[in-house]
Amino acid sequence: MTAQSSQLSLSSREREILVRICDGETYHAIARGLGISPHTVDTHIRRIRHKTGIFNRSQLVLLAVRLGLCQPDQ
Repeated sequence: MTAQSSQLSLSSREREILVRICDGETYHAIARGLGISPHTVDTHIRRIRHKTGIFNRSQLVLLAVRLGLCQPDQ
């Protein structure tokens, strides 16, 4: 799946969570920041993984970079 087609299928909340993962936040920190439960964060991440075929956190960060949701530190 290309990054562009992935972006079209990701919800705004899923993209928001990807940004926070790219920033290095834990599931609990993401949950606190968004006012949702860690379980809900996990559900969103499982949906992202299902849609994209991604298996780990590093690949989630790479996806966020490819989608232009965050920029790697220089």
